[in-house]
Amino acid sequence: MNYLVNFRRFYAHLVDVSLSFVAGEDAPILWLPTWIAGSYMIREFSKNITLVQYEHNGKLCDSLKLSKNSYQLSHIKAGDEVKVHYEVYCHDLSVRAAFVDNTRLFGNFSSLLLMVQGRENNLANITLQVPNAFYAKNPNATLACGLGHTKHSDDDLVSYQLSPITAFECYDYPFEIASQDEFDFVVHDEHGTALPHRFFIAGKHRGNLERLKTDVAKICQTYLDELGTAPFNDYTFMTMITGSDYGGLEHINSTALVSPRTDLPTAFEPAIPSDDYQRYLGLCSHEYFHAWWVKTVRPDVMMTTTLQTEAPTPLLWVFEGFTSYIDDLMLLRSGVIDKVSYLNRLTAAINRYYQTEGRDLQSVAESSFDAWIKLYRADENYTNQGVSYYNKGALIALLLDLTLIKHSNGKYRLFDVIKAFYQKALAQDNKRFGMTHENLGEVITGFIPYAVWQSFFDDYVVGRVALPIEEMLSDIGITIQAQTTQKPWGMTCDESGVGLTVKHLVRHGAASLAGISTGDVIIAIDGIKANQKQLQTASKHQSCHHQSVSIHAFRRDELMIFEVGFDTYEYRQFTLQENRPNQWLG
Repeated sequence: MNYLVNFRRFYAHLVDVSLSFVAGEDAPILWLPTWIAGSYMIREFSKNITLVQYEHNGKLCDSLKLSKNSYQLSHIKAGDEVKVHYEVYCHDLSVRAAFVDNTRLFGNFSSLLLMVQGRENNLANITLQVPNAFYAKNPNATLACGLGHTKHSDDDLVSYQLSPITAFECYDYPFEIASQDEFDFVVHDEHGTALPHRFFIAGKHRGNLERLKTDVAKICQTYLDELGTAPFNDYTFMTMITGSDYGGLEHINSTALVSPRTDLPTAFEPAIPSDDYQRYLGLCSHEYFHAWWVKTVRPDVMMTTTLQTEAPTPLLWVFEGFTSYIDDLMLLRSGVIDKVSYLNRLTAAINRYYQTEGRDLQSVAESSFDAWIKLYRADENYTNQGVSYYNKGALIALLLDLTLIKHSNGKYRLFDVIKAFYQKALAQDNKRFGMTHENLGEVITGFIPYAVWQSFFDDYVVGRVALPIEEMLSDIGITIQAQTTQKPWGMTCDESGVGLTVKHLVRHGAASLAGISTGDVIIAIDGIKANQKQLQTASKHQSCHHQSVSIHAFRRDELMIFEVGFDTYEYRQFTLQENRPNQWLG
């Protein structure tokens, strides 16, 4: 199969795609994924496709749409040479789809290339065609992609011929063509094999790339030191820098990231990275680890998914939770951050957990299973009724790490579990291994007693028993201090010139009990124009006099008055400090 991806209409955010192949059957069917691996929500990429047509007897025929994401070429017979043409609208700045404008051409093939049903395992040749008009605006533009390529230029356009790859597998190789800063570095596996790494940054920034190169290389090498080998021969980081966007998505030998420019290191970056820079390094670490822990070892239901229907699994707490724990731990192990910084990052995760009111209502296994309908579609009530498998999963990974240390007398740690699964994957013909809760238990009980794991699993994974974070950290010499913080009336608001817009309400807080709703715009508190300062003042006054407070607010375009009763809603804020050396922190 041959794909031509033409960007001649980049100014209109449009990509023209042509597909040619020899039909293996009558009336072949084409289809497009509805979601992308690593991001668990139906995204309906076909909504951006316009008019799928094919050539027949010298004419263009419209395809027959069979479903939201499938198209039939009704007039084609087996053996016919087929040429298909369609356009894709590309204006999604996230890392999950495609974005095309006069400065940047970025895409995941899962949102661009129609697949021929039954040909998913055939080789595909992909050519990216970029008009010289784009290079006139971006003379230094280069291609970043995990696939190798050859480049050819003529008077009208530049063509990139990507290395042939199995058609379905092409969905895991994003690309970016833009003016990019770039650097290279090499890490080595346990056999001394050199693994080239490339780092590309698009977008306006003033980042200190030498510092970034040094730190990222340390992190990547630490992963190889821990895991021995890599499931790739080379690796590519792609980052789009914007004012405030943030996110990342893992792929087989690359990652696509988007990050605020303030998260890059500055020319005056201190020896211990700033909090913003630590966040970016944590993002790089997180997506890099996914090459082992999602792309190689993966949930069993992800072994054969066609990316067309949901693939729910109760195991995302393992894959995203473990990764969210390991990503920061590797910043520490690599020496990029110190123990104080690491404990500060862990403190933030613990505080997020305790400020999630729904932590007692949903198990982390159920949270994983519900990712498709809850986490990626979170609303104002999400934290009242559920918990994040990223956040709680990371804390469970911490507790499991400490449990392994305790019950093996310091012989085993969480990385031993990870490496055991990685070795299982390497032993397979396809170098992949599908995890279940059952084989997870089998591996873990190779390191600690069965009864210990079963109790842990029953209480904290499928159960809703409160996590013993304070007790377990205290046992290894981590001092935990807590202070009580008030959230006035159990309400979170955004301030603007017109007042306070209610963003979140604690289910049984005073504001909720008074009838205030998310989306309400509070314009006056106790007869005074509403702002954050007045909210704090009224709450403090109320705590002294135990009197109700009058609130004036607009709901839609209707003015409403509420009487908010006395409220003592409080939550604890923790800080951590190491008071004696321990094996866990190294």
